[in-house]
Amino acid sequence: MADVIRGGFVESRHFGMAVALDPDGRVVFATGDVDAVILPRSTAKPLQAVGCLIAGAELDAEETAIAAGSHTGEDRHVALVDRMLKSAGLDHDALGCPPDQPEDEETRHRLIAQGIKPAPIRMNCSGKHAAMLKATADPATYLSPEAPVQRTIRAEIDRLTGAPTSIVTVDGCGAPLFDSPLIGLARAFSQLAQAEPDTADRRVADAMRRYPELVGGHGHVNTEVMRSLPGVIAKGGAEGVIAMATEDGYAVAVKVIDGNPRATTLLALSLLEKCGLDTTPATHLKATPILGGGTPVGEIRPLI
Repeated sequence: MADVIRGGFVESRHFGMAVALDPDGRVVFATGDVDAVILPRSTAKPLQAVGCLIAGAELDAEETAIAAGSHTGEDRHVALVDRMLKSAGLDHDALGCPPDQPEDEETRHRLIAQGIKPAPIRMNCSGKHAAMLKATADPATYLSPEAPVQRTIRAEIDRLTGAPTSIVTVDGCGAPLFDSPLIGLARAFSQLAQAEPDTADRRVADAMRRYPELVGGHGHVNTEVMRSLPGVIAKGGAEGVIAMATEDGYAVAVKVIDGNPRATTLLALSLLEKCGLDTTPATHLKATPILGGGTPVGEIRPLI
């Protein structure tokens, strides 16, 4: 799906699957086996946020956005997750995600200089975990696939993707991870993007649009996509997965087989162009320079 070019030489290639759908779910473009089952990783977070709302989590718009996101561990993110936990009568120890350093470079360097150790609340998934905790009556078991909140999340993923999940494993953050066909992931984002008002689906999409800085953070590519293209929702995940959707329901999904995410945003934007979206405001996000001595000597070129 993409060539990595250095000095005019094709140094590497990224293979994978990609699909674009119109608002009615018809295929606009597809390459590779788009019906293949994948593990959506953090791209599933907006779907999981819907499940948390349906399961009873009382979340305002900011809390919904961070539940649907992979935050960069900045102080404002930590303060919001802390607020979510306190509103549920819980402290940081309730979080089942592993300790981590913030992804935000400035914050990470400051904490290291202060001798502050990695913490679960700085982990990019802590917003999702806090939302799950707010939707559970038993914090000690909220990460069990059989916990009521996880069963609800699974049911909502099935509904949104239009495909029953069959694989249950564990994501990097420790939460249950359910499979989806790639085309189902695009279908789910399309449904979120054009959902009716006053539904859980619409609440998640609107929160992502209103607070893109909580879905990612300072300089995060998902945040920058949504800021550059108002109305678009975007969420990437580990192992080369990404999905985006326009406000009127055009949706795209990508899985890069080698798991490298460096071409995913470029590919997703290329797919949105095939759907007729003007991505000119996001031109700066399409350039992924290949450096030599700190100077651009090549590029990643999409082939779709």
